[in-house]
Amino acid sequence: MKTLPKERRYETLSYLPPLTDQQIVKQIEYMLDQGFIPGVEFEENPEPQTYFWTMWKLPLFGASSSQQVLAEIRECRSEYPNSYIRVIGFDNIKQCQTMSFIVHKPNTRGY
Repeated sequence: MKTLPKERRYETLSYLPPLTDQQIVKQIEYMLDQGFIPGVEFEENPEPQTYFWTMWKLPLFGASSSQQVLAEIRECRSEYPNSYIRVIGFDNIKQCQTMSFIVHKPNTRGY
């Protein structure tokens, strides 16, 4: 059995191979179905003590489709190709972030 290469892991799903756009869309659809408000964040050098990432625009309060969120992810990727990018989901009832996952790692093993 082969072990994973030794590299830093980030957030949910970071132990999996890079997500395709279709897989990202499925995660976003789940987020929207749960009533969560999606947001896109980026950080050039995320360290464990870095709790706050920079938001890409405002959270997408009016997002009604996963394609809207995917378009923002693509725009963020093109603007900040050397940054880690994640999608977060806010629960407006609990008033907190309820999920997040990495959608882009800069120039590392296929990302």
